Amino acid sequence: MSKTFSRAEVAKHNTEDSVWCIIDHRVYDLTDFLDAHPGGSVVLNQVAGQDATAEFYNLHRQEVLEKYRDELCIGTVEGETPEIAPREPGSLSEVPYAEPLWLRPDFKNPYYKESHRRLQRAVREFTDRYIYPEAQEKEKDGTYISQELIDRMAEAGILAMRLGPGKHLHGRKLLGGAVDGKEFDYLHDLIVSQELSRANARGGFGLRHLLSWRGFSDGNMAGMAISLTAVQQWLRNVPLRDQITDEVLSGRKKMCLAITEAFAGSDVAGLRTTATKTPDGKHYIINGTKKWITNGMFADYFVVGCRTEKGFSVILVPRGEGVETKLIKTSYSTAAGTAYIQFENVKVPVENLLGEEHKGFIVIMSNFNHERFMMACGTIRMAMTVVEECMKWCNQRIVFGKKLIEQPVMRQKLARMISLCESNQAWLESIAYQMCNMTYKEQATHLGGPIGLLKSHATRAAQEIAEQATNIFGGRGLTQTGMGKVIEMFHRTYKFDAILGGTEEILADLGVRQAMKKFPKAML
Repeated sequence: MSKTFSRAEVAKHNTEDSVWCIIDHRVYDLTDFLDAHPGGSVVLNQVAGQDATAEFYNLHRQEVLEKYRDELCIGTVEGETPEIAPREPGSLSEVPYAEPLWLRPDFKNPYYKESHRRLQRAVREFTDRYIYPEAQEKEKDGTYISQELIDRMAEAGILAMRLGPGKHLHGRKLLGGAVDGKEFDYLHDLIVSQELSRANARGGFGLRHLLSWRGFSDGNMAGMAISLTAVQQWLRNVPLRDQITDEVLSGRKKMCLAITEAFAGSDVAGLRTTATKTPDGKHYIINGTKKWITNGMFADYFVVGCRTEKGFSVILVPRGEGVETKLIKTSYSTAAGTAYIQFENVKVPVENLLGEEHKGFIVIMSNFNHERFMMACGTIRMAMTVVEECMKWCNQRIVFGKKLIEQPVMRQKLARMISLCESNQAWLESIAYQMCNMTYKEQATHLGGPIGLLKSHATRAAQEIAEQATNIFGGRGLTQTGMGKVIEMFHRTYKFDAILGGTEEILADLGVRQAMKKFPKAML
């Protein structure tokens, strides 16, 4: 692209046989693109021979130019330099409030150390380079995550990091040494969860939106992240525990958490799946069904909640004879592998029991804390990206002769959305810090309520942010392509996090009930 053209020369190419225009000081030959243009040829003919920078950015983002530049750009305007430069993969957004406060220039934070910053950069670059291309592909065709990407994440230590801190990270090389496994804490855990949920991927890819692929986000081994933790903490059969951990974290096997049923969602005590011991006491025979199980379609192992003779138990069930899975189509794509599962006379060794028999409730409840924490991380980060999209749109969209951002009502909407995101992020980081300074048992005792309240508040905030964002984008906020695709996706799928892992109402009630258990008698 070494050729240069004067503006007068560009202006001559204003016929149907030769359509040139200028965008950001670059010259584009659109003649052969007229019929292929998604918006039709008329709009291109209207700007033939002109500087169409303002018109282009009133309708599109930079990613469109990045997509077609090599094909259509023929040079630059003589004596002029393009103002918008492509970003490198892994770079931070410069849009105000697009990043958490600790990542913004000139701001300080008491929680994060250099290892946290190294890890953030490494995970973001990995996401930009490897996860985005597959997310786009899988969300479009509805197929499941590839073994190639699973293997790549396993090698980088991302699968292991998704389980949170623990001995399973010791001795592992995490993203080329970005952080030592023994140093990995819940703030590192927060970073991994938020970066994998993050919407922006830049550089040679243009400006991309992982957020547009919410189904793939859950399809990206979310089932493992909420089930292998229970196996590590509660499976007493050490050789089997180590075998399962190695198989799953190496990417050779997949697993999921299978608790919810048609008759029991947040009401775990209402489960009907049964596990009956054989006369010799060596096996369980499992019968029942599970529903809305994330990653169930491609899982090799299932962590299953069952009703046993005197209570509730949790059992590790391998896929095999008697296990049948059927796809459930949801509001997001089938890339999540959401399944209906039937267990018919499935025989499992008693050594596959997690925790104590008939006392499985504590296994599930303690495991919920980390699941809900990760969900809060994702919801809050995705909401922050929606704010970024709205900030960009308000700054570029011209209505009634002025930018949307010049309208006071739009600034009020943005102020409310920003306030919700910033307060939720601060609360999240505070809880992560508490988790860093508590044992697993202490977290189960003290943080179930606060984490439940945070998740409930974050998803309520997401609802308000989704509604405000849709109003800001107007009709574009209802379409799955173009400028508003991120907004449409968020409005369509934010409810997943409001329901999965415990509904807003259940978690809000949990938070208050836990608080009241510690209410001082002296205050009566």
